[in-house]
Amino acid sequence: MALDIALEGARIARLAPVGTLMDAGPRLDLQGRLVLPGLVDIHTHLDKGFIWKRAANPDGTFDGAVRAVAADRAANWSEEDISRRFDFALRCAHAHGTVAIRTHIDSDGPRAATAWKVFAQMRETWRGRIELQAVGLTAIDSVLDATAFASLLSLVREHGGLLGSYTYATPQLEAGLERLFEAAERFGLGLDLHVDERDREGRGLDLLARMALARRFEGPILAGHCCAIAAQDADEADRTLDRVAQAGIAVVSLPMCNLYLQHREAARTPRWRGVTLLHEMKARGIPVMVASDNARDPFFAYGDLDLAEVYREASRIAHLDHPHGDWPTSITRAPATHMNVAAGTLAPGAVADLSLFAARSLNEWLSRPPTGRTVLRGGRAIDSTPPDYAELDDLMERPA
Repeated sequence: MALDIALEGARIARLAPVGTLMDAGPRLDLQGRLVLPGLVDIHTHLDKGFIWKRAANPDGTFDGAVRAVAADRAANWSEEDISRRFDFALRCAHAHGTVAIRTHIDSDGPRAATAWKVFAQMRETWRGRIELQAVGLTAIDSVLDATAFASLLSLVREHGGLLGSYTYATPQLEAGLERLFEAAERFGLGLDLHVDERDREGRGLDLLARMALARRFEGPILAGHCCAIAAQDADEADRTLDRVAQAGIAVVSLPMCNLYLQHREAARTPRWRGVTLLHEMKARGIPVMVASDNARDPFFAYGDLDLAEVYREASRIAHLDHPHGDWPTSITRAPATHMNVAAGTLAPGAVADLSLFAARSLNEWLSRPPTGRTVLRGGRAIDSTPPDYAELDDLMERPA
């Protein structure tokens, strides 16, 4: 839809059919180019980002990533190290037009308190530029360790975060999820989980939906990845998705990271590509989103917290086209709504946080790398140049 957008100060004043606001003051003729509202990245890992140069994944596998991050975390994750990389990531996202981010924070072991301290500092430093939320992340088995879980709960509650875990096929899965639900209900916390990411036989999403329905859980639940359901037979997948919709669970897909990690074997072309059933979910009214996930760390060697790139690749990977429809809401309104932040919409009264692209249609936008953008914050153009990787060179010289 072609529109005129009138700004007054830092906010959108009016939207009208193109050519009807000719007398609304100084005019910038975009010649029909694409405008998006502030972008919202609902699943990231800012605590481990941009360590690739010193902690490369030796074989590109999930297990290789786990080992590389664990070694780097033990050797290098001081408050200064986390803070500088965290700030670098936020400056990348800010330059690309992102206005809100939710990050998972590794929350087990002695480094957890430091990471949450950095998060709290960054939330204050970046207030008014990027709205920050955090999820306490630990393995589902660790949730059943009373001491470890008490520590996780303390950090999450102190900093106003969400409860999270990465789930996998384990005999402890049901008991671990029960404990997460119990704590969420007791303390009024939301849940944000990594679900069925790497196990093609995973049934975690179905279990999550069943438990949410049985408990009549009223808090927000976000399920990330949900890759295994794409490998299930249609009838089973349909039953699971019906329960997910009934339970009010939202889903975020992380297409670039999952493509990088999944089904990676030496000298063998991957077959399983890790995309969840976004179309089938959306058809049921399940809120669906896409997000950055990892950036230049052992779980994903690339990425720059650029949601324009994420959406471009997701469109190709998951066929978010023919028609394009309202799929751009997956990086704008849908995650903003789930995060309960005032962002992601073009509407009178909204803050004029906008990205102006040198493209006249979604097809043009998706056909070239997302260059030629102007980012407005509060109606004013900002410097949209991402920070130089060289800024982190001294940190990358440390041993992993």
